Amino acid sequence: METLYHQTNKQIQEVQSLMGSLEKTDRQSVHLLENELFGRIEQIFNQLERLEILVSKEPPNRRQNAKLRVDQLKYDVQHLRAALQNFKHRRYNKEALEQEREELMSRTFTRNDTSIPIDETLQLNSSLNNAHRGMDDLLGSGSSILNGLRDQRGTLKGTHKKMLDVANMLGLSNTVMRLIERRATQDKYFG
Repeated sequence: METLYHQTNKQIQEVQSLMGSLEKTDRQSVHLLENELFGRIEQIFNQLERLEILVSKEPPNRRQNAKLRVDQLKYDVQHLRAALQNFKHRRYNKEALEQEREELMSRTFTRNDTSIPIDETLQLNSSLNNAHRGMDDLLGSGSSILNGLRDQRGTLKGTHKKMLDVANMLGLSNTVMRLIERRATQDKYFG
């Protein structure tokens, strides 16, 4: 396990040093270097899987320490992968911006040139305004629904109070009825 651990750690350090040279690499070779780095990172992940299997076979007193070391390597490799993907994303954005700039700079404009994408911008602006109005309508209907629910709450509270009053009155009536029935039963015995 120790040999594979040191070999994997060495490969991580090599990838880190190659990552440092990414920014300085020319545009033609940067794709090759990125592909090489992604390949090396995948190879390191395969070695980490083997290391995790070997960690489970370590004696219990060394297993925890070995697991921490492998987890640290895994964290380092994940960080390297994320940094490489971030670099690749930034490079794609930069290339797209340069291409758009070149297209714009190479374009010739005439006095009545109508090929400028103003229509798309107006359409986008119109869509945004429609979405804004839709959100305002949605918020307004939500507010009116909330007010309706508040009114219903007040009505239900009043109804609940009246029902409690009726129930109390019926309870009193039931008590009076029981007293009358008891009195009638007692009158039968005396009468």
